[in-house]
Amino acid sequence: MTYAPMMYAPMTYGVILAGGSGTRFWPLSREAYPKQLLKIFGNQTLIQATLARASRLIAPEQTYIVTHPSLAEQMRMQLPPSPQPHFICEPIGRNTAAAIGLAAIFLRKKFREGVMLVLSADHYIRDVGRFTEAVMACRALAEAGYLATIGARPTRAETAYGYIRQGRPLPDHSPASQVIRFIEKPNRASAEQYLQAGDTLWNTGMFAWNLSTILEEITHFLPALASGLSQIEQAMGTEDEERTLQEIYPQLPSISIDYAVLEKSDRLAVVPSDMGWEDVGSWNALDEVLPRDPDGNIITGNVVNVGSRDSILYADKRVVAAVGLKDIVVVDTDDATLVCSKAVAQEVKKVVEVLRGRAGDVHRVHRTVIRPWGTYTVLEEGACYKIKRIMVHPKSKLSLQSHTKRSEHWVVVSGTARVTCGESVYSISANQSTFVPMGVKHRLENPTDEPLQLIEVQSGNYLGEDDITRYQDDYGRQVAPMEAAPAEGAPAEGGVLRARPMDSRGGAGL
Repeated sequence: MTYAPMMYAPMTYGVILAGGSGTRFWPLSREAYPKQLLKIFGNQTLIQATLARASRLIAPEQTYIVTHPSLAEQMRMQLPPSPQPHFICEPIGRNTAAAIGLAAIFLRKKFREGVMLVLSADHYIRDVGRFTEAVMACRALAEAGYLATIGARPTRAETAYGYIRQGRPLPDHSPASQVIRFIEKPNRASAEQYLQAGDTLWNTGMFAWNLSTILEEITHFLPALASGLSQIEQAMGTEDEERTLQEIYPQLPSISIDYAVLEKSDRLAVVPSDMGWEDVGSWNALDEVLPRDPDGNIITGNVVNVGSRDSILYADKRVVAAVGLKDIVVVDTDDATLVCSKAVAQEVKKVVEVLRGRAGDVHRVHRTVIRPWGTYTVLEEGACYKIKRIMVHPKSKLSLQSHTKRSEHWVVVSGTARVTCGESVYSISANQSTFVPMGVKHRLENPTDEPLQLIEVQSGNYLGEDDITRYQDDYGRQVAPMEAAPAEGAPAEGGVLRARPMDSRGGAGL
């Protein structure tokens, strides 16, 4: 990934909202691997594309991504090591008002003042040049005391987007105008009227304002949020910072910045733009940005199509055969398949809600989990065992770690592994195996120039990925002091730092 030549001005800070779970893109997206981490429109993931656009205006080191800690780790793996944006981590998602407020107080504490450009990690923009022009116009409005937003000129009667009605032009800030009102997602008839009227724009959710301006408006229109943010800000830089954030942030109002502030403020201005913007909100969004075959289909992967029209057909590894479908979405992954009408593609999130109430974690993670050092795939699991296929990149290694509730048996399929097990360090190759007893510090490393493939069999009464204590790690993850390590062969007890607890397959393990 490369960054574009910079056109930014000093004291401009980018804030990218990237905490969404992307439930409408299930099963391709999961809570632990949402759509902003996916390559949907080309060779870049959505977060990579967003940062590349932002880098035309703001230096990466002046860019801040607001997300959950577990997603921050995934995003770091997709970004170049330097220069890299900073992360502001929410303990829990509380909608855009809280996320923007948290970023604003963080920036005020660090820089006192400046222009804050708010972007989303899941947008598609066809014309980056016009996007850049619109942001520069918004920046000028922000310096003049406005709350500025970009409005995309509608190209169709879209019912999945909110709208902004333009008011009086602002001659000193052409082509900007005042905002009369925000309009909720309309029905088809209303959307057709807005398209014909020509005075309404799609609400892109991209903003620019001075830090002092947005915080003043939050204080005025949503004092409950302002009060909580004030407590968090006062604790910043003290030993109570993390505790205060964990206690106060989950209690903040969960409301969008549009409802909380923008719809009530008289400082709002909008800049219209023909930048080719789309909100990647559901599978239907692909119709507007990806090429179709002569029958109107979008086909990706191992698909056999016979007579289907205007459908979205996605296959991962298995063959997907579609016969005579019309306006249907079919998405097949290695552990879940979605079939739905395009007309109700926005309702896919309800499937995820149902899955949350069931045993299992198919709503959270894929069978194959990407880690900084490679990947692992859960092949099978039962009450007291789990079988994984592990791939380690050349010259990469896992953390030095131990487990309190499971043992592990490794069988090398291809390549050569360097194994640390207790005080021993040795190599094993294809058709060789080794055993790691419960509680023993161990490490797996690929010292060669070829990928390492092995099968791991875990045995124990608990096989969750949070049963891990790290002592050394190459990827900046939390580690315990070496002196806190358990005696070889003995279970680790309290008093050691542990990785964040995650689900039984994904997130903090390995």
